[in-house]
Amino acid sequence: MESVGDPRDGPSTERAFEGQPVPPWTEQVTLRAVVASVALGVALSSVMMNLVFTSGIIPSLNISAGLLGFFLLKAWTRLLDQLGSPGRPFTRQENAVVQTCVVACASMTYSGTPPRATRRRALASSCIASSIDLAVVTPTSLAAGLFLGGFGSYLLAMDRKTAEKTSTGDDSSASVSEPEFGRMMAFFFLVSFVGLLAIVPMRKTMIIRHRLTFPSGSATAHLINSFHTPHGARQAKRQVSLVLRSSLASLFWSIFQWFYTGGPNCGFTSFPTFGLSAFNRGFYISLNGTYVGIGMISPHLINVSMLFGSIISWGIMWPYIRSKRGIWYDADLQETNLKSFSGYKVFCAIAMILGDGIFQLVAISLRTIHTVRHHQVAAETLRSFSDVDAMPRPVMSFDDRRRTQVFLREHIPSTFAISGYVVLATVSTVVIPLMYGQVRYYHVAAAYAFAPVLAFCNAYGTGVAETNFSAQYNKLVILMFASWIGIKNGGIVGSLVICGIVSSTASTASDFMSDFKTSYLTLTSPRATLVSQVIGTAMGCVVNPAVFTVFHHFYEMNPNKTYQAPLAKIYRGIAVLGAGGLELPKYCLAISATFFVLALAVCAMREVAAHGKWRAEPYIPSVTGMAVSFLLVPAVSIDMCIGSLIVFLWNRNDKLGSQVFGPVLASGLICGDGLFSIPYALLARYDVTPPICIRFLGRVQNDKLDAFLASKAKAG
Repeated sequence: MESVGDPRDGPSTERAFEGQPVPPWTEQVTLRAVVASVALGVALSSVMMNLVFTSGIIPSLNISAGLLGFFLLKAWTRLLDQLGSPGRPFTRQENAVVQTCVVACASMTYSGTPPRATRRRALASSCIASSIDLAVVTPTSLAAGLFLGGFGSYLLAMDRKTAEKTSTGDDSSASVSEPEFGRMMAFFFLVSFVGLLAIVPMRKTMIIRHRLTFPSGSATAHLINSFHTPHGARQAKRQVSLVLRSSLASLFWSIFQWFYTGGPNCGFTSFPTFGLSAFNRGFYISLNGTYVGIGMISPHLINVSMLFGSIISWGIMWPYIRSKRGIWYDADLQETNLKSFSGYKVFCAIAMILGDGIFQLVAISLRTIHTVRHHQVAAETLRSFSDVDAMPRPVMSFDDRRRTQVFLREHIPSTFAISGYVVLATVSTVVIPLMYGQVRYYHVAAAYAFAPVLAFCNAYGTGVAETNFSAQYNKLVILMFASWIGIKNGGIVGSLVICGIVSSTASTASDFMSDFKTSYLTLTSPRATLVSQVIGTAMGCVVNPAVFTVFHHFYEMNPNKTYQAPLAKIYRGIAVLGAGGLELPKYCLAISATFFVLALAVCAMREVAAHGKWRAEPYIPSVTGMAVSFLLVPAVSIDMCIGSLIVFLWNRNDKLGSQVFGPVLASGLICGDGLFSIPYALLARYDVTPPICIRFLGRVQNDKLDAFLASKAKAG
């Protein structure tokens, strides 16, 4: 979009919209916006749920939400015009409402903030000059939000199937809790709205007073602004076309592959690319549209780190530990038992993730203390919110003056938010112990007492440098409450329930404040943002448990191990460890402690390299990326690296095209493959098996098979 306005003000976005009146908030939240949000929310929730069950790797689909929302409402208004019944013009405020509503619904599947690489590239694709420093979106911050999965982590970790897979359950109901649709829906209605109210009183402080960047929210806003200019509308049409074409291609590829998977290790997804020996260790190319798309969105460092971790674990460590079967661990136990081979995998990954999380928490705390000491942030934060208009500020540009005026015009009383938080927290404190007998009212009350502190820290970190640590908070909360409740009193399930409460509050707060930044930059009313967030959250409380129920049934059947749900094993392992109910296999603790120390060392090296501006800094691997690859078959990492390679080559030949259309193509690949996940799960639920099995055999096995068939033919 061209920059217009007074040169003394610098490039101006709002002067391009100066002739368009800002509609009141009641005209921003429209019926057509809600209908479009429902359709997109259901579709993207299904895609996200497929991801949390398969890999736990959650990319941002905000580009898909923004593009498809723009496309649907633009097509709707054009259709009405052709029918001779013109409707209200489609505005950027309405577009922002759809974006907020859809993301509020779909994001409940992972209860956390996804990586911002998508929205980071979205800002570049909007081609708008701005003062936002996108360099603050670091691989570390991306990794912090990359491996989440609310439904696929703490919720799935409670059920009996996960307990059986990890052999951490018993005959009592204290250690397991089956996810029932009605109870899930009631639980999310209780906990999902609290995070919204916890952060509302801080919106003026963060957005106006401190002018926090919120890179993801800013990128989304600039993308929406660009859609509603002539040049941006033309570009959006090309992007929508690419999303639809890539989605259809990915969908048809998934359907085509399904017909040849009539048994274990069948189909093109099990092609032994690097030979049968490598295939038996998980090293092959499956060309899964989801993982290739995720690799295109994720930073190269994350993908390479996962591949590096796969080589270390699946290529070296796991074969060696398997060779010690019967010496280090009981040979009679199944490998999925945490007292057996699986214990090494899960607790090495946990050690690395905890090491990374603890280091990042300490680092950001020290940076915050440094900021408070030198810039008096604490004193500014404690001032009355009502004094925002009276505080001295530097001379603002036309855009800032216009946006501040609109943002402050419609007031959301802080008393409403605070009293609402107290009421909802009180209701939850009474009701949740009735739903989950493993927790007591004082456990829930304690969680709600410190949740606002974590919510503020999470939102502040997201606003400053896009550092979302809700996943790290989750693990520490599980350890603390599992130890507090104890194994005999249901500490496993109880700590996971408390994790859900804290996770919903902290992650929702950072998402919501980022949405406020989007509303600030698009002149969307804060009230409209709050209402759309409430609508999307309420929609998600119904849609996501329903979608989860379908996937959960397939997870229990799981005939071909498609749904691994690695995060469920990690979260349950942390809960068992905190509750003190597990005896680890031989040398497991020593090996895990070694990886914990290595994680701290790598994080420290990355921090020193960043401050010292070392040339090697971009090549220091991501600890979290390596850790998750310990649990996922290497084929996932290889497919993601293929996505990285596509972006790298595309970027060399056409950098602008790669920035504008790369994330769009990736989103289409993810959506197309994800849309087939619901029919795939339903086919498996009703025992509909594919008609053909393609399997690859070695020469020796093939000779034996030929001899067997020949003997059968002679006998016949």
